[in-house]
Amino acid sequence: MSKYMIIDGNRVEFDKEKNILDLVRKAGIDLPTFCYYSDLSIYGACRMCVVEDEWGGIIASCSTPPKDKMSIKTNTPKLHKHRKMILELLLASHCRDCTVCEKSGKCRLQELAVRFGLKNIRFKSTNSEKKLDTSSKAIIRDPSKCILCGDCVRMCNEVQNVGAIDFAHRGAKMVVSPAFGKCLGETDCVNCGQCASVCPTGAIIVKSDLKNVWKALYNPKQRVVAQVAPAVRVALGEEFGMRPGENVMDKIAAAMRRIGFDEVYDTSLSADLTIVEESKEFLKKLEAIDGKIPLFTSCCPAWVRYAETKHPELMSYVSSCKSPMQMFGAVIKEHFKDKDASDDKETISVAVMPCTAKKAEAARDEFVRDGIKDVDYVITTTELCAMIKEVGIQFNKIESESPDMPFSLYSGAGVIFGVTGGVTEAVIRTVVEEKTTKVLKRIEFIGVRGMEGIKVCELPVGDSILRIAVVSGLANAESLIEKIKSGEEHFDFVEVMACPGGCISGAGQPFGLKEDKNERAKGLYKVDKVAQIKRSEENPMMMSLYSGLLKGRSKELLHVHYEHSEH
Repeated sequence: MSKYMIIDGNRVEFDKEKNILDLVRKAGIDLPTFCYYSDLSIYGACRMCVVEDEWGGIIASCSTPPKDKMSIKTNTPKLHKHRKMILELLLASHCRDCTVCEKSGKCRLQELAVRFGLKNIRFKSTNSEKKLDTSSKAIIRDPSKCILCGDCVRMCNEVQNVGAIDFAHRGAKMVVSPAFGKCLGETDCVNCGQCASVCPTGAIIVKSDLKNVWKALYNPKQRVVAQVAPAVRVALGEEFGMRPGENVMDKIAAAMRRIGFDEVYDTSLSADLTIVEESKEFLKKLEAIDGKIPLFTSCCPAWVRYAETKHPELMSYVSSCKSPMQMFGAVIKEHFKDKDASDDKETISVAVMPCTAKKAEAARDEFVRDGIKDVDYVITTTELCAMIKEVGIQFNKIESESPDMPFSLYSGAGVIFGVTGGVTEAVIRTVVEEKTTKVLKRIEFIGVRGMEGIKVCELPVGDSILRIAVVSGLANAESLIEKIKSGEEHFDFVEVMACPGGCISGAGQPFGLKEDKNERAKGLYKVDKVAQIKRSEENPMMMSLYSGLLKGRSKELLHVHYEHSEH
């Protein structure tokens, strides 16, 4: 017999719901929360989700499991007064410069204040001006906007295993801060930005490069060339009322031209370059005598930073390939070098990325050649959305246009880079001997696809069986590394993405729930399915680049020597 609860007088059956909050939402009631995310541990700090039981007791619905025949109410005079009081107290100690806040219009505190009709705050403001922390290359901390919900702390500690921030002090003096009052830039922060993605207010935001990009666009002496990452195309449309996973790359190209970009290219091309180079490196690694430690991918800069700070001994096993963004940056600067001299112009390379760690990656000294950066500015998906809105472009109505040639011809393997398992699948397509459609279909089902945090698959290549692991979320990476180092597990190849689910879940994307991210993944696989070119090495631009611009220079332009690396 099925179990049920009585919610506001209505019978609601439950089965797998882990708490009352999930069941209440199943019943079609949106209980307000600040500190609840299904992917994080339950903290129960904000008390906004409280409900009243049949004896008048107040209980937190997020931390209470459902009980058979239990009766609760979600809307009573006591609860209404309770929630408004919490909001008033939060606003009394909160910076209220909402019109100039980066999070305005998307702030959970602002949203709930409007929802509960708060026009006047009865309490005297206790907010004091606190110093902005701008030390990070990727994110900005504003302590005056923190409501102590703990979302960022749990994300950094539980999902990413970084521990760059935590609670400090007690009582009224409690703050969220790096240890010993350090700036974020002085910690082991990996710049993944996942803390900013879950922050309900403007306490942690992504650092913006828009001012510099606009300046370049308005400078007639500068040629502004953009590359757009694969994951951007399946998320940007959400900001304009389109469904998650819808491929809007052609609309992006059209919008960016209207904004003023001179050339718009597709980073999927350099993802193909990465696969060609990484596959060579992988096959070379398989021939090596020392096969105890696998080859780790290097596409994710947050993972590279994590390896540098937590496991420097692994850096010699991290691929020497630059990320697709940095490969493209190097190619673009070389491609326009002579034209810049003849036109008396300077090429400015802008990358549109789903990831905040790309901002820190572009600023690294390793990606500056002869005093010139491979990528000048990185803007996120949401920053591009802001540009589109600022210009007044009606994105959902704009006619589609294709990106520019020659650097927008890509394979399906290059596109699926944006989802966890995509890099691995692309490498497998290259290293397997049989190149038939039948084999392609078989690869789909060997275990590399799906949103699980750790996936393991085996692949026969020649006389050997290759063991491959696909990991997303740095806590999952840490767990796998421990097993590899202890000898419990052996792998030949390991793909690591810092953000759970891969780049589709990057902190620079519009905020999405798990269902949205699943749809984004499906969107990339749909692009791959209809792509005429399936494998990176079959992209005609590869032959053109290797016989032309990259001839004799692939090591210089496409590879990097990281600190602690023995490459």
